[in-house]
Amino acid sequence: MTDQLTDLPIFVLTTHVHVDHIGNHGQFEEIYVHEGDADWLINGIKGLTIEQIRKDIARDITKPTPETFDPEIYNPYQGDPTGLLQDGDVFDLGNRKLIILHTPGHSPGHICIYDETNGYLFTGDLLYDETPIYAFYPSTNPVDLINSLERISGISNIKKIYGSHNTLGLEPFILQEVKNAVKELREKDLVKFGTGIHKFKGFSIQFGLSSAGSQGASSQDNFIS
Repeated sequence: MTDQLTDLPIFVLTTHVHVDHIGNHGQFEEIYVHEGDADWLINGIKGLTIEQIRKDIARDITKPTPETFDPEIYNPYQGDPTGLLQDGDVFDLGNRKLIILHTPGHSPGHICIYDETNGYLFTGDLLYDETPIYAFYPSTNPVDLINSLERISGISNIKKIYGSHNTLGLEPFILQEVKNAVKELREKDLVKFGTGIHKFKGFSIQFGLSSAGSQGASSQDNFIS
């Protein structure tokens, strides 16, 4: 498929190492990941079994998949990255530059990617609409998530926001709503595990219904993306 899109070299910038974001990494030669998630890419997420991964993938399938794909025998990618990303790294594509923003919270090494030339912000699982953004598993951090949301809300000249799920291409007005949400959550002391789902205009944030690690899920569930 990539051959139909471009004849230029292709490299993968990994927003974070959850199984729904690294499924096809094995198809590419150059893979980059933030140093905070590197161990997950190499060794997998500690405590998350292959049985649990396959169970959750099968559960979340909502559309027909290729005949060659069977969640019961699926193996997520594991391997050494080509390189490690750090905050402020720049990838020069010639006609535009991609700036790496370290935005932890959903995972330790979560990143957003800012295309400054075109005004595009790729937010991974930090910001999207319809379903809750979340930080309620032990591998997440509510305070970091809110700090990261605050950071991207302060970026100027954003024309479109591309999250990993749901609507493709959110309008930049949502960033003002993000600022409002950050302020409200801090003032009400809600930025912590166990405070539930908080709904705002255009998006919602979930910090779980009880203490981290005891949300009614098995211990193996606690690391699912």
